[in-house]
Amino acid sequence: MAAAPVGDDVYGEDPTVARLQEKAARMMGKEAGLFVSSGTMGNLLAVLAVCGRGDEAIMGTQGHTFLHEAGGVSALGGVVINTIPNQEDGSLAPDDIRNAMRNPLDIHEPISKMVIIENTQNACGGKTLPVSYMDEIGLLAGELGLHFHVDGARIFNAAIELDVEPARLVKASQSVTFCLSKGLCAPVGSVLCGPKDFIEKCRRLRKMLGGGMRQAGVIAAAGIVALESMVERLADDHRRARQLAEGLVEIPGLELTKGSPNTNMVFFRLTSQASLGVNELIAGMKERGFLLMAPGKDEIRLVTHRDIDDYDVEAFLRAMREILA
Repeated sequence: MAAAPVGDDVYGEDPTVARLQEKAARMMGKEAGLFVSSGTMGNLLAVLAVCGRGDEAIMGTQGHTFLHEAGGVSALGGVVINTIPNQEDGSLAPDDIRNAMRNPLDIHEPISKMVIIENTQNACGGKTLPVSYMDEIGLLAGELGLHFHVDGARIFNAAIELDVEPARLVKASQSVTFCLSKGLCAPVGSVLCGPKDFIEKCRRLRKMLGGGMRQAGVIAAAGIVALESMVERLADDHRRARQLAEGLVEIPGLELTKGSPNTNMVFFRLTSQASLGVNELIAGMKERGFLLMAPGKDEIRLVTHRDIDDYDVEAFLRAMREILA
């Protein structure tokens, strides 16, 4: 990062940002890429580039764009969100997508413009959607005239789990956002990839949103390191998630949820056998040096990453056994 050659990225003059964007686009099998501050911004730009005010985007009830992006597509773009239920495996049922389509000739209804699929699906437990499903949605979107966008915050986790190239996994989509942070370990940033004309439109929108960056090569360099050296090791995170799950199922008073483990995520909840509540568990584990997050009122999510090693997994399980004893 300290040695990165830089320029003014607003004018397209930062060579390190350009290198990152080209590398990302090539890995996703798309024409072009755009470095953005976050996955939320990447998804927002994709929606704003496709949908006008009053148009509609179809997404899952458990989708990140619906749940955790502050309603930005509606607040900033005037875009209608049409949610359909995520299936247990994290997917959206093709029939539900078809049935969600509006009649473009009916002046009472918004116009359906895009469908968003999340892979891996975070809120459903880190579930991976296979190539066959992604291809099926691509065909369906083409039939319905929808832009197919992939919220691929953890698309590399999905690719590693399925043993496929990420470009193959998102081949049927028009656009994809992925995070350089999370499992890839960069300190900041995501990349939005798609056709050149789409990306140029998103570049203008990024500037409008205040996302134009100057000497951004300093942080883009970390993204290049992430793509060059952090992808294959995601398999270690998946292995350690399995270790966590195997250890947790042996502890009385808790049970795994959402089919855990999936990729690098483990979800669990306390049962009626537990002698303490979720807040007490969080406080007790904090005293022992472990920070837990409860995405729901009675459920804990664990996510493995590069800075969690085998020793940490065993230490965590020892602390859990101790506090739940």
